[in-house]
Amino acid sequence: MTAIAIVYHSGYGHTQRQAEAVAEGVNAVPGAKALLVPVAEAEANEAALNAADAIIFGAPTYMGSVSAPFKTFMDWSSKAWFGQAWKDKLAAGFTNSASQSGDKFNTLVQLATYAAQHGMLWVSLGLLPGNNNSKGSPDDLNRLGGFLGALAQSNADEGPDKGPSRSDLATARHLGQRVAEQAKLRGTLKQAA
Repeated sequence: MTAIAIVYHSGYGHTQRQAEAVAEGVNAVPGAKALLVPVAEAEANEAALNAADAIIFGAPTYMGSVSAPFKTFMDWSSKAWFGQAWKDKLAAGFTNSASQSGDKFNTLVQLATYAAQHGMLWVSLGLLPGNNNSKGSPDDLNRLGGFLGALAQSNADEGPDKGPSRSDLATARHLGQRVAEQAKLRGTLKQAA
């Protein structure tokens, strides 16, 4: 079984919906299983994180960066960093903010740098941008045009029942599926070696 941990923080429920969509994508791959880990439960799931084939990180973008609870998780993981417990695992990331841009790219760069510090191998979104020409639509996959990870937008005055949009959740599912497929492939190659 290919194990994919999804470690996330969600301040208002929007990023949790995105994390759940990532998990749906992981679970759509035969032989792959997602484990959703809110950052508040990371310590209780330390063994599962260390045993996972990949870890997908998710946080809302607050003030151009990951949320404070997610940063606390990052700092907590220094023990895993020191022991190189996550070295050579696959990693990926996703984020959500109220604005179309909201400096979400900065959050993904922060997550990718964090993964690199752990010696992890980053998996990009692998999609061309959607909704960027006259034939495009807000319903396109990757409608916000990210490459480093999955982006989502949720209106600040509406709850998670209204956002992220269907296309942003479909993009998150795509990311989960992509990571699971790559992790499964790596497992197959290791067994064959």
